Amino acid sequence: MKIAGLAGGVGGSKLALGLYRVMDPAGLTLIVNTGDDIVMHGLHVSPDPDIIIYTLAGVVNEEHGWGIRNETFHLAEGLKRYGRPTWFNLGDRDLATHVHRSALLKEGATLSQAIDAIRKALGVSAHILPMSDQPVPTVLDTDEGTLHLQDYLVRRRCEPSLRGISFEGVESVRPAPGVLEAIADADGIVICPSNPLISIGPILAVRGVREALRNRREDVVAICPLVGGKSLKGPSDKMMSELGYEVSAAGVASLYRDFCGTMMIDDADEASTSAIKALDMRPVVRPTVMRSLEDKERLAREVLALFAQRAR
Repeated sequence: MKIAGLAGGVGGSKLALGLYRVMDPAGLTLIVNTGDDIVMHGLHVSPDPDIIIYTLAGVVNEEHGWGIRNETFHLAEGLKRYGRPTWFNLGDRDLATHVHRSALLKEGATLSQAIDAIRKALGVSAHILPMSDQPVPTVLDTDEGTLHLQDYLVRRRCEPSLRGISFEGVESVRPAPGVLEAIADADGIVICPSNPLISIGPILAVRGVREALRNRREDVVAICPLVGGKSLKGPSDKMMSELGYEVSAAGVASLYRDFCGTMMIDDADEASTSAIKALDMRPVVRPTVMRSLEDKERLAREVLALFAQRAR
């Protein structure tokens, strides 16, 4: 079975790991958000692809969901002495990834090629694709002015009130090589339980991606990132509320209705099934909270079972 998944960072990595462990990983292609890429200390940092790769490689800091386990921060301490900003805290081994990626890019590699080199070096056999090889920074309009997404998430800890989201230059960028092909050729497509506005939204905004998903609508399954109207991690609920979206499983479904045929929601949101059906989507109720490795594998099997049912 060939599976394509759209994913952000921490939330997406949980289901990605489950899929990676319960299916042939060579059949898994993950299309990952790069809207929150940022240049720090002259280095190109790709937070979401790195989280996915570190997770599948078994080296991620599981307590945080990002960074590398048992990390040290000697370089960051040195940078702080020089007066450089360290609000975006990068560990020493994590920095090695950013140095390597930045060097590859300077030598003429594309972002796809750099990410592929990193995942191979860390022994990851699934395919990891950025949404585009070209930069598409996610920029937020807030009551404190215009902020890069990382400024909002990390430096300002999601405190500013949100007025709007834009993806700079997205009109002129192309999907990375293999993105549209992965969607077209997959036996099933998964929208991982990532923030629909700032993790999945940027991928959908890249030219051709949403249309490719529409062409496969009945083969697309989304897992709702909200449980009981709340985010399990991150500011999805706060952002949706401030931008006027209904903060519920049905609210997330409404964002995906044009390209997604099946919406998997948690038991806590069973009351939303009627509203989801009204969107011409099939609601599937399962326990979706992934606290343990067993939870991640169980949910991955549930998703794969849905695709297997359609294939019969």
